[in-house]
Amino acid sequence: MHFQELIHHRQSVRRYSNQEIDPSLLNKCLEAARLAPSASNSQPWTFVVVNDPELKNKVAAQTYDKVVNFNKFAQDAPALIVFVIEKPKVITRVGAFIKNKEYPLIDIGIAAEHFCLQAAEEGLGTCMLGWFNERPIQKLLHIPENKTIGVIVTVGYPSADYKQRHKSRKSFDEVVKYNSYTT
Repeated sequence: MHFQELIHHRQSVRRYSNQEIDPSLLNKCLEAARLAPSASNSQPWTFVVVNDPELKNKVAAQTYDKVVNFNKFAQDAPALIVFVIEKPKVITRVGAFIKNKEYPLIDIGIAAEHFCLQAAEEGLGTCMLGWFNERPIQKLLHIPENKTIGVIVTVGYPSADYKQRHKSRKSFDEVVKYNSYTT
């Protein structure tokens, strides 16, 4: 798939089949994430693959509750990838302090998108989750308390009845400015 086709094809999948993910495909996606660029090449990440069904369901249950249940579909994904933010290099931390930027969050976002684009190329569906109960997930996965979970990505084969949706995005002219924010 050409890159433009890939970015038009990739979407958040919220219905999965129960087909097991080919480990070699999952590893290709993880390798794409591993190779993502990061501030000062800090690579401030660890990817925790949760594919044991019982454990995956316990982690997925921490992405929704009775009031906020829009992530309930996470139970149906065969695997979850938990992107843990690691401490960046000193130069990155100094730059982050001076510029008031959270470079590791930016880096995790880039790595997650690399993962998702590779998954789409391999015929897998993904959805990035930012709503989750961090402490219980840390305990379930033995992630140290001083670490932060940046994002969780659901991954699996889309269900047979899953249809490609039309992407609803702001127009090009609404989001692109040349040489000045105001015109």
